[in-house]
Amino acid sequence: MTERLTPEALAALPTVTFPSVSHQGDQVAFYADWTGRFELYVLDLRTGHRRQVTDGQAPTAPRGGYVWSHDDTRLYFCRDEDGNERQALFELTLATGGVRALSHAPESMDYAAEVRPDGSQLLVNSTRGGQMNVHVYDLARDGDSAWTALTHFASTAMASGWSPDGSRIALTSNESPDLQNTDGYVVRGDGSEIRRVFRVREGSRDTLGDWHPDGERLAVSSDATGNSRVGVLTLATGEVRWFTPEESQVEETPGGFSPDGRWLSALRNVDSTLTAVLYDTRTGQERPVLLPPGVVTSLDFALGSAGLLVQHSTTVSRPALLLYDLGTETSEVVVPADHGALDPAQFTQGRFIHYPTTDGLQVPALLYTPRTAQPGQMFPALINVHGGPTGQFFQNFSTLDQLLADQGYVVLCPNVRGSTGSGVAWRDANLLDWGGRDLEDITAGAEYLKTLGEVDPARLGIFGISYGGYLSYLAAVKRPELFKVSVPIVGISDLQQLNADNSRDMPQLGYYFRGMMGDPVEQAELWRDRSAVMHAAKLQAHMLMMHGVNDPRCPVNQ
Repeated sequence: MTERLTPEALAALPTVTFPSVSHQGDQVAFYADWTGRFELYVLDLRTGHRRQVTDGQAPTAPRGGYVWSHDDTRLYFCRDEDGNERQALFELTLATGGVRALSHAPESMDYAAEVRPDGSQLLVNSTRGGQMNVHVYDLARDGDSAWTALTHFASTAMASGWSPDGSRIALTSNESPDLQNTDGYVVRGDGSEIRRVFRVREGSRDTLGDWHPDGERLAVSSDATGNSRVGVLTLATGEVRWFTPEESQVEETPGGFSPDGRWLSALRNVDSTLTAVLYDTRTGQERPVLLPPGVVTSLDFALGSAGLLVQHSTTVSRPALLLYDLGTETSEVVVPADHGALDPAQFTQGRFIHYPTTDGLQVPALLYTPRTAQPGQMFPALINVHGGPTGQFFQNFSTLDQLLADQGYVVLCPNVRGSTGSGVAWRDANLLDWGGRDLEDITAGAEYLKTLGEVDPARLGIFGISYGGYLSYLAAVKRPELFKVSVPIVGISDLQQLNADNSRDMPQLGYYFRGMMGDPVEQAELWRDRSAVMHAAKLQAHMLMMHGVNDPRCPVNQ
């Protein structure tokens, strides 16, 4: 056992990610970096036998996942080059390990959604031709002729999957001038007869999910009531049976239907945890999945409708893959949490808290305090800002926060305005206001840290990735008296430049950003004020900028 949580020891801990159960339900595939780089593995859930199925062909940093063919003989995964996110698709034959590259336009991003049930076509969400839209790839052909664009939305369009008979496709997009709006559509497999089938109200985020095995119903979600709810849409009537109570203050997102159609799985987001629940599709009755408190990051039915394959972690335990038996309501570890030479007792518990912000509201956050803290001892403190902004910190394992706490830092991880998990009003509270009320929540976080007896108020810092890097830049120049150090990581310093680059290179992100901050001409003055480059002369903190030279989301010119 090591005495300290060194960067080397923590970085050496292997990662298992993107687990996915086969259509027959008896195998699970996943990425893992046990060899020192990510490879794809397949594990037999009945025998426990595990085998590596790629040898250098998998992505070095998986982002887009993969899908099974319906006969479970192939996997389709995507990979980019050196982090440029120009995802290309590959077909892996499991019996031989052979990998075939599918046709790819160099500037596009191609993400596999699902293989058609008859195996003839791959459903792909792709930026071929510009905006992210829905395409099919004919697996019997090659070259550009294999591709057919099914939708031509000006906004981002994302398919969720084929109907069980392979005749229709469910997708989510937007034709409203309200860029926050999303609706559900169904289109035939040849791209004809596209129609909107699901809208609760204009302006809400209404999305389609998994098809019920009967082919006549679809899982749906909507935030029209102020929190994300789960339900089932009957296509013939347009009626929705809602499972999440309308008055509920939790956020829920749908998973998939069990193969027998009886259950719909869902993830419940409350107090920075994600827990698994099942809804009986006949009665609407809720059935909890009996797991320890923490974060469920993956949830698939397995072994027919008899079990669930779950990935679970906490702030002090790394992710493990569990097979949950729905009959006995017990779980078996199929891929254990790997802590290497480290003793989990060395990890620091992240505490879920709230602190007051500048207008009297409460900001949800996680707080890490060094385990070795003694009465009267004072530590420097860091504010960790998440990306997004439509994301959040969860009570799962964080390698970086564990390292910092062990090195003697108090770490505050706030879910500031703009974050998910606390309802629509909180999520949308920084629309047209990046660097406004969200920055006030950061400022309030710094003031809160100063009230803690274990924090040295003269030694505060801030860091974050992407949007977190944006606020790390901006806090250092808008509140220069607060922070001694700032570490923006792939951050954003110039909003006009970001919009220009994203609109050209990642149109789905350009669309998202304009939905966040409005029109670049109409909001030009606001964008200048909320760009750190316009206030750089006010910088007092020591600043370490970290950036990837090949990052298209937040280009290095930032």
